[in-house]
Amino acid sequence: MDGRTGRDEPDAGRGTPAVVVDVDGLDRMIRGLARAGYRVVGPVARDGAVVLDDVDGVADLPAGVGDEQDAGRYRLTGVAGGALFAHTVGPHSARRFLSPPRRTLWSAARDGDGFTVDGPAADDPPVALVGVRGCDLAAIAVQDRVRQRSPHPDPACASARARAFVVAVDCARPASTCFCTSTGTGPAAGPGHDLALTELTDAHGHRFVVRVGSDRGAAALAGVPWRPATAADLDAAARVVGDAAGRITRRLDPARARDVLAAAPEHPHWDDVARRCLSCANCTLVCPTCFCTAVEDVTDLAGGHASRVERWDSCFTLDHSYLHGGAVRGSTRSRYRQWLTHKLSTWWDQFGETGCVGCGRCIAWCPAGIDLVAEVAAIAGAPGESGP
Repeated sequence: MDGRTGRDEPDAGRGTPAVVVDVDGLDRMIRGLARAGYRVVGPVARDGAVVLDDVDGVADLPAGVGDEQDAGRYRLTGVAGGALFAHTVGPHSARRFLSPPRRTLWSAARDGDGFTVDGPAADDPPVALVGVRGCDLAAIAVQDRVRQRSPHPDPACASARARAFVVAVDCARPASTCFCTSTGTGPAAGPGHDLALTELTDAHGHRFVVRVGSDRGAAALAGVPWRPATAADLDAAARVVGDAAGRITRRLDPARARDVLAAAPEHPHWDDVARRCLSCANCTLVCPTCFCTAVEDVTDLAGGHASRVERWDSCFTLDHSYLHGGAVRGSTRSRYRQWLTHKLSTWWDQFGETGCVGCGRCIAWCPAGIDLVAEVAAIAGAPGESGP
């Protein structure tokens, strides 16, 4: 590849050295992905939050927008320098696009004396996810393990994941709710990306150090002007990640949390949490690793059409544990305990790892301000918010 123009590299791929593109180059990359047939999804500032939605180019990205997060609190702020990825994670994650909140499994329509049955709709266009953080990359891998490499794989999710293109971004401004350094998932983007960016805004300009993670990623750089990353660029990128890691103070030891919760099914602190918990399911809906679903059959009033729909569900809903005669987990106490113990403890038994990636969404988006890390610390008998 010509280092001045970024074109015509026959051997570009996973081993390609880091390169630098400017804002215009990122814009060309996004537009190139759209021309290649991808539905390009990235961060957009809307309704007081940074959410994931369709983007046509860098003009749609939240330039100069940051966020402040704490237990039960999320606010957008202004950030000097015009950075496009100065925010952390909002309420949406890749889960929404790789395993949609609602999908039709089959539908049937009355046809004379019988019915015509149609299977799922044809695959949607592949999605290109721009701005995926390290914690969410790890969450995608967790979902892959659950939905693809389990005894009962989900072919629709597997297809969406195989066709997805991932542009990751290293975090530069972690929120107070982040604890990805405890789970080993950030702030740098780990494996699983096609391209990974580190955004730099300094005296040398607004630019991105780009790491190539796949042959598809290298192909996406074709036609995008770039130059080789210098030692100064790489040092600046390392400082961004190092400074971000140094600002993360929330701590959780996943291995100890597993053991603490496994040993505490009747701990009295569950009652304290239950008095505060609204059982609203916000934590499970924003969690990038939750995977519970329910199936419902829908018919129209005339009896001419029926469909079977899969939708996201939550262990916080009363009907989720319903068996003949009633719900197994009828109290808020039992439902919160189920969620937290599964996420941090019994997930290890199922999948050999923790179900938490340290993104902090469940803390910020809990209307009661319940803090997963603090609750584990309380059950462990440890003081403060540092966790076990």
